[in-house]
Amino acid sequence: MPRRRLAAMTVALLAAASADAQPAAPQGGPGVLCNAPCDPYPDLKKLLIVADVQSGFHHASLNHTMAVLEQLGRKAGVYVTFLRTDSQLITKQPIKVTSARYARGNTNIRNLDYFDAVMILGSGEGTMSEAQKADLLAFVRDDGKGLIVGHAQTINFYNWPEWGVMIGGVMASEYPATGMFAKVKDPAWKSAAAFGRKSFLWKDQWPVLTPAFKRGDVHTIVELDVAKLTPEQLKRAGRSDGYFPIVWAKSYGKGRVFNMTGGHNDALLDDPKTQALYLEGIKWALGLTQHDVTPDQ
Repeated sequence: MPRRRLAAMTVALLAAASADAQPAAPQGGPGVLCNAPCDPYPDLKKLLIVADVQSGFHHASLNHTMAVLEQLGRKAGVYVTFLRTDSQLITKQPIKVTSARYARGNTNIRNLDYFDAVMILGSGEGTMSEAQKADLLAFVRDDGKGLIVGHAQTINFYNWPEWGVMIGGVMASEYPATGMFAKVKDPAWKSAAAFGRKSFLWKDQWPVLTPAFKRGDVHTIVELDVAKLTPEQLKRAGRSDGYFPIVWAKSYGKGRVFNMTGGHNDALLDDPKTQALYLEGIKWALGLTQHDVTPDQ
């Protein structure tokens, strides 16, 4: 066989062997860089946290809240968090960009369909369009996804009545951020049971819910201890039914809603027991765990 032909065959064989040895293109996984529709986190639930406060009060604890909850999911290895300070991703529609540079290409933008739960940390009237609001309601009610709401969300979207229905209540005012005595109502939530059976001082700012908030609207996990409310606090509450939930869960259509009304003080988010409660609530909202959330009777 001519020497040139033999050399050409050898090169071809080596090239084929090298091609066979190449690893398959990555399909996603922690640490793998890829653009949609490739999923870099295929085995984890997806949580979208939106802290859109453009129209309202800027709580100093927002940054810390987002950081803590992102780390909780990462360390537990059960969910990955996407942090946003705008409401762009709250839509079921394709998202277009305004930049000419990216108008024709893949921008790696995910809409609501990608996520398993959304956490809202907004303030004021919000920046969502009516279509976005409808999509968020459908995301929870019809798709059976999760919604987590944090501090002061019972006063968020005050001009959107269905928001109050979905999250379980609306705030009339609030108590000082020095803390109040609370007690566990549902110890079936193991993280709540860790606070103990006795009343405990929970140092944060808790809401005064409107008189329209009534027993049967939510399933209470932790409540204020009515026996330890001062006369001034009772007067501010404006109610005589002894009903003071501050952490609750509820169903909304097919979906799950977890409401942690505290979070004004950074120290609350640094408390291991509070972190565990948040983690259990998020896991439940993501559909990873089961709890009886029959409304209070």
